[in-house]
Amino acid sequence: MALPALLPLLPLLLVRAATPPEPVPGLGPGPGPVPADLPLPAQPPDALFAAGAEAYARGDWPAVVLQMERALRARAAVRSRLVRCRLRCANATAGPAEGAEPQPEPVLRDLLFFRGLLRRAACLRGCGPAAPSRYRLGDELDREFSKRSPYNYLQVAYFKMNRPAQAAAAAHTFFVANPGHQEMRQNLEYYQAMAGVREDDFTDLEAKPHLSEFRLGVRFYTEEQQAAAILHLEKALEEYFVADAECRALCEGPYDYEGYNYLEYNADLFQAITDHYMQVLSCKQGCVTELASQPGREKPVEDFLPSHFNYLQFAYYNNGNYEKAIECAKTYLLFFPNDEVMNQNLAYYTAVLGEILAGPIQPREEIQAYRQRSLMEKELLFFSYDVFGIPFVDPDTWTPEEVIPKRLREKQKVERETAARISEEIGNLMKEIETLVEEKAKESADMSKFIREGGPLVYEGASVTMNSKTLNGSQRVVVDGVLSAEECRELQRLTNAAASAGDGYRGKTSPHTPSETFYGVTVLKALKLGQEGKVPLQSAYLYYNVTEKVRHMMESYFRLEVPLHFSYSHLVCRTAIDEKQEGRSDNSHEVHVDNCILNAEALVCVKEPPAYTFRDYSAILYLNGDFEGGAFYFTELDAKTETAEVQPQCGRAVGFSSGSENPHGVKAVTKGQRCAIALWFTLDPRHSERERVQADDLVKMLFGMEERDLLQEPEPEPEPPAAVTVGKDEL
Repeated sequence: MALPALLPLLPLLLVRAATPPEPVPGLGPGPGPVPADLPLPAQPPDALFAAGAEAYARGDWPAVVLQMERALRARAAVRSRLVRCRLRCANATAGPAEGAEPQPEPVLRDLLFFRGLLRRAACLRGCGPAAPSRYRLGDELDREFSKRSPYNYLQVAYFKMNRPAQAAAAAHTFFVANPGHQEMRQNLEYYQAMAGVREDDFTDLEAKPHLSEFRLGVRFYTEEQQAAAILHLEKALEEYFVADAECRALCEGPYDYEGYNYLEYNADLFQAITDHYMQVLSCKQGCVTELASQPGREKPVEDFLPSHFNYLQFAYYNNGNYEKAIECAKTYLLFFPNDEVMNQNLAYYTAVLGEILAGPIQPREEIQAYRQRSLMEKELLFFSYDVFGIPFVDPDTWTPEEVIPKRLREKQKVERETAARISEEIGNLMKEIETLVEEKAKESADMSKFIREGGPLVYEGASVTMNSKTLNGSQRVVVDGVLSAEECRELQRLTNAAASAGDGYRGKTSPHTPSETFYGVTVLKALKLGQEGKVPLQSAYLYYNVTEKVRHMMESYFRLEVPLHFSYSHLVCRTAIDEKQEGRSDNSHEVHVDNCILNAEALVCVKEPPAYTFRDYSAILYLNGDFEGGAFYFTELDAKTETAEVQPQCGRAVGFSSGSENPHGVKAVTKGQRCAIALWFTLDPRHSERERVQADDLVKMLFGMEERDLLQEPEPEPEPPAAVTVGKDEL
């Protein structure tokens, strides 16, 4: 397909032209070295990155911040200088448009072509560094910067320097590009809970302006704020073309031999030029994908550039600007001329404005130029694919079919079908593997339960008062002496000071029965309140340590060969409402099973969501016994036949496996307040409680400080909303 002459791109696509260059001797008027306005950094980015990594290894946190931030600035400066240089040289050496001058004689064409190349090369050579290899990043280090690894170092260093706001920004920046990084996810949740960290501290320091503006525009569009949507979408387009020019300029690097041994590469002059130029063109086409890709997302935004005009045409229409609506609709139709909805919109806008006014309105010139250039590049790339076998994957869905040679169209159709089939087969295989892994992990967890119980309690003063035999079941134990009387009183005071109504149940004050109120507090929340001076910090620390104590006792007594992980921990109090006790017939908590849905009538327990199927062991540690009612009891699967009862008292713990072998409930608290620490554990580390990881980190930070730091009065900070978990089956 023959394409019309390429329109000159508007200045929007390129940086401002440089000062007219001096002639190059022997080549006639033309550019000499183009001065670059950005100085090179004193040290290259790889040396700065290495210095930062060394500082990290020796724990020199200020040096980590200094060197890593310098490395980031150095890389940005080198890239920016290179882009500006290449764009200036492209402007300065641009030849006349095709047809603008009489065509030279055939014997001169090659010479004139290479004269242009030599002038361009001379320009580029003049504005490069004196030692270019010193500033060239290796592939491995370039990947580290692309993955935003410096921010991983920075977030740790800022945290160690007690600068949580900067740590949060660095962590967020790294996480945006690495959303599967579980440790960083947990770090972010921890920073969100820290005093002194605001919501706007979680900023992407490497955000691409065109993507940020586009997201803002779409957001205002969905909120029906048309003026704001137009403003940001137009700004997004402006930033897009700046980013596109920069991306394309960076493609003009050295030839990548892609598996060739460069010593054996023996292409002739024109084949070598073809190989390199097609590689550059393919890279430039790839900028479509690069600019539409959001960090950390697997797939780019489809039809990213055309979609701007889809939003804009409707936003301008809603804003009453029919001229702009028509312009944007016609621009969108450059890419998708057969789009039925857009053609209907255009017809409507034209009818409202009138054919006389609407007819002369043309698609945007810069988009016409962009499309023509892109089509010509695709034509060359498809030709080289068809003739020379140089692969090319078209990043656009709007490419007209006639641009692609027929033989390639048929080949690509077969390849797409094959790729789709392989992708589906791989997806099915991965699901099978995941299922097998889960089954094996569960088998391992289930096998551990058959190990004989009766191991040592590992803590002095604690003693077994009832075992599975006396409790008429399996995997059951009652331990006394876990807490002293003073520790029980301290934890009760903590509950009354720190607990909130309906905690864990969306604020429902009486989630289990209307005859009692329910208050609770998690370990992390208690520690945060202690950090802020709102409750005694040592009391919160006691709460944390007691839960660890119970976990170790459970692991030892039940002789588990794999460790227990916290699934959920809750310090709770149930208080009888005096005026609602008369005629009461319900329980404080009805009979249930912790990891499956109990169907008492059918005598089955279904292990599927919404049950917490990953729970393996449960424990309740009582803080008091000075109330009426509130006994804990086990039953058969019918939820009626009681097999054992345990009366709460200070320091008494009940532990048991969480499955269908242990249905249990809590009898009505008819007078007073019943307080306990409810704990659930899992053998599967994948279901370990994230809040617990944050609590562990907070304890390390708080109790690794000097005592004087702990005793200082902290400034009150507003606490960000805590994540609410529904229905924890408190015991």
